[in-house]
Formats: sequence, C-alpha cells, structure tokens
Amino acid sequence: MIDRLLGKKLIGIKQSTKAIKNGEGRILYVAQDADKKKIDPLVSLAKSHGVEVKYVNTMKELGKMCGIDVGSAATLLMD
Repeated sequence: MIDRLLGKKLIGIKQSTKAIKNGEGRILYVAQDADKKKIDPLVSLAKSHGVEVKYVNTMKELGKMCGIDVGSAATLLMD
C-alpha cells in the first residue's frame, strides 16, 4: 500500500463531494471501515463522474496517508 498521498488533495466526505460535483478530482480514496450510509453516495457519485475509486483498510490508515493525526473516511486526490 502507498505510504503517503502526494500532491493536492481534499480530505473529508463533504469537500470530496463538492469537488467531484464540480468536475474535479482524479482518484477517490475511501476507508473500508467508514460509515457506509455516508460513503456509498460519494462512491456512486465518483464512479458516475469517471473518478477512480481505491479502498484503504481503515480511516486511521487513510488519515496517516494524508499526513494528518486523525482518521479520514474519504480523500480526493486532485489533478
């Protein structure tokens, strides 16, 4: 697995959703232990806009990959 996500990124479900709706973003990283009710609509949106979706085991691991000390349910890697 990747140790660190490099480049411009948006962390969180709300920010990722907004960016994808605006046609931005290249890869969406999603934590598998995140709340499915919140994540599933985001994953569907990403797929419908042609954004690649990759899964990470835990929110803590995704947060670490983003360089933050808290967990993250979703992170959008920008172009």
